[in-house]
Amino acid sequence: MRKTRLLLPFFGLLAFISLPTTSAHAQATRTWVSGVGDDANPCSRTAPCKTFAGAISKTAAGGEIDCLDPGGFGAVTITKSMTIDCGTNAGGILNAGSNGVVVNAGVNDKVVLRNLVIQGTIGTTQGLNGIRFLAGLELHLDRVVIQGQSGFCIDFNKTALGILYVKDAYFTECSIGINITSTATAVAEIQRSTFAGVGNGVSVAGSASAASVTKSAFENGTNCMIASTSGASISASDNMFVNCATGMNASVSGAVINATGNSFFNGGSAFSVAGGGVFLTGGDNKVAPTASAGAAPTGNMTTK
Repeated sequence: MRKTRLLLPFFGLLAFISLPTTSAHAQATRTWVSGVGDDANPCSRTAPCKTFAGAISKTAAGGEIDCLDPGGFGAVTITKSMTIDCGTNAGGILNAGSNGVVVNAGVNDKVVLRNLVIQGTIGTTQGLNGIRFLAGLELHLDRVVIQGQSGFCIDFNKTALGILYVKDAYFTECSIGINITSTATAVAEIQRSTFAGVGNGVSVAGSASAASVTKSAFENGTNCMIASTSGASISASDNMFVNCATGMNASVSGAVINATGNSFFNGGSAFSVAGGGVFLTGGDNKVAPTASAGAAPTGNMTTK
């Protein structure tokens, strides 16, 4: 009897040590959502969750949320490195009256959003912003569609170093397509994307912010590209501008636009340079007869 009493605490200790920790076993490196899922599920392939918000807490840092089938998976705030990928499915976020995706991750975190449609609505219940990039090192957008926002398709507004990569994206029905107002160094690289019917397409308004835009299309905008703060810069190559009131605008002293190989059709002025702004051109930008090159700038225009 004495021996048994002595062994009981020992076996109790072993049982305690062998218990799995909830955080280690509740999170998976790959989780799944489905239009017919349930957020009470473990978000596995055979028992998927219904929303991105439900799946994110069950996805480990650096992991991935995938879409099993088409569906609307709800707005989400991302606070760690991860990928959300809807593949060939129509993965949607309806964000009427709210933000679609808020990225508020760690200083070294990388977030990837791929094959998503972020949809506000037309009229009184538009979305606020499609994506807000507030914290995190890198945000990658690949084949993302954003539309129907009363604010910005993308709000890039950080207080620490941030890099935004955009390729094969489509932006429409927003006041500004990509708005960069970060107070720290911010870099945006935009490739093969379309900005249709947005007020300003790419707006760089941070004093340490720069955007590189290549092989993209801008249609029916006010300032299709604008650098509006001293120290802000835009490098643009091989882009097409159609029906823009102003194609490229260096609107203040110290703002810089570097342009080569761009084409301008219809609309108003291809470029505008305010006092002290700088427009650098390789001399190979093309202005169609239906558009004007713009009034003589009061700033600096340099042909390299």
